Amino acid sequence: MTDQDVRRVTLTRDSLGRYTVRNGRGGSITTSSGTDELSPVELLLAGIAGCTAVDVDTVTSRRAEPDSFEIEVTADKVRDEQGNHLKDIEVTFRVRFPDGEDGDAAREILPTMVRRSHEEFCTVSRTVMLGATVTPHVE
Repeated sequence: MTDQDVRRVTLTRDSLGRYTVRNGRGGSITTSSGTDELSPVELLLAGIAGCTAVDVDTVTSRRAEPDSFEIEVTADKVRDEQGNHLKDIEVTFRVRFPDGEDGDAAREILPTMVRRSHEEFCTVSRTVMLGATVTPHVE
């Protein structure tokens, strides 16, 4: 595996329950629990939405610029014998294209791109679906 294949973020504590996550390119987002900011669980759902949005938007917008583009991701948070986790994650696309030939072409390919993103392309949802080992370390 090359450095190009490795994805990395670093989280730093801002205050009790509030943290900033940064990537190596200078991007950042603040997360917390119990405030108006996105919680870590919401960031996971946002990752699913953002990842699949890129896949679908990249291809459909080559045909027509959408009039509206929204993805809603919902999940049930449960606590059971396996601990806290999400189940029944649903991804709902609400995308509208203009009337006309270009819009028709974008509408036609939309279901295929949603399916392919779900089955092949979206690294975030594919990782959730397939499962991945998470190994904690203390230095």
